[in-house]
Amino acid sequence: MAKNLLGVLVQTGKAIERDRKRRERESARDYATAVRNLEKARKAEEKAVLMMKKAGLAELKSREKARALAYTEKMKAIADEQNSELTAIYEDIDGLLEHTLGIDDFVDLESLRRTNDFDPKELGTPLPTPKLDPLPPEPIFEAPPKPKGIFGRKKKLALATAEAQEAFDNAHSTWQSEVNKIQLSYEKRQREHAALERDRIQKLGEAQLAFEREVSEHNEYLDQFINNLGYGTVEAIEEYVSIVVSNSVYPEHFLVNHTFNYEPSTAELRMRVVIPEPSRITNIKAYKYQKSSDEIVSTTLSNKAQKDRYNGAVHQVAIRTFHEIFEADRRGLIKSISLEVGTEAPLPSTGNLDFIPFVAAAAEREAFMEYDLSSIVVIETLKHLGAAISKNPFDLIGVDSNGVRRS
Repeated sequence: MAKNLLGVLVQTGKAIERDRKRRERESARDYATAVRNLEKARKAEEKAVLMMKKAGLAELKSREKARALAYTEKMKAIADEQNSELTAIYEDIDGLLEHTLGIDDFVDLESLRRTNDFDPKELGTPLPTPKLDPLPPEPIFEAPPKPKGIFGRKKKLALATAEAQEAFDNAHSTWQSEVNKIQLSYEKRQREHAALERDRIQKLGEAQLAFEREVSEHNEYLDQFINNLGYGTVEAIEEYVSIVVSNSVYPEHFLVNHTFNYEPSTAELRMRVVIPEPSRITNIKAYKYQKSSDEIVSTTLSNKAQKDRYNGAVHQVAIRTFHEIFEADRRGLIKSISLEVGTEAPLPSTGNLDFIPFVAAAAEREAFMEYDLSSIVVIETLKHLGAAISKNPFDLIGVDSNGVRRS
């Protein structure tokens, strides 16, 4: 019995030990599993974070790339716009003669006649009429309620009535004073408005009379001018020429200045046309965005290209001037034009500012008006006219304008 009990105890002890060890193994397995799961979760988290970072970095890089691309495109667009402006400038200069051929340079002097279309502007608008400010409501007398009680009601009512009447009188007096102030202010503003309106009407009349007088004087002068031009007076011819050259629109980057005088004995107009000096004409060939330095850079035209363009402009201005004056003079008052085209610049020899002629030419009206200017080679036309032509206007080489053959 004891043996059996001991065996049971031994077995029980072994079972307990086995259970303990099993629990330890299970605990160890559970712990290891937990550790593995934790490590797995940690790695998964790190991977997720890394992926998020990579995604964020990729998105950031994508946005940065898009921004950089947009910036580059913007800078290229700016360069393209500058190139377009440059092209327009060069087309203007290269087309100085072509530009005027499609324009009738005749000035219809009757179109300068003014009409009596007087615009009164603000003087024609009556001033706003002043309005009476809103009046406060007039106070209304309110009788006091009858007193209660048996004794002294009549006396109490009389006293209350007297007090109510006094309060009403004071309120009504205050109201009347406010009404009087508003009325006086309104009457004052009415008087001021009437004075201002009289002044406006007077100024309106004066302005209209001044305008009518100005229109009348202008039209009288125009009538006299047209009459004098018909007689071919020097002053009228020179004034007409000034109108013609004022209407001759040159590009803002190639402005010219005309001086002239008319010689009645020969019916010749002597002219000098001053053009910009070469240094005032842009020498840029093209603009380009340089990504490496993040700037718009330019290339320069060759010296030959600059010379050809400037020299061509000089020759075009000469022919254009002949054309505009002769075409505008439908009366044929000007029989010939003696012309110099050049610039004002420091002389290479002295450094002093002076006029340097590049072309000196003369043309007879009848012969010149027969030319088909849409088909000419400009320099050949100048040669045909016997002009003195500088070989190198771009380098400020002038010509001797004396002895130019009259065409």
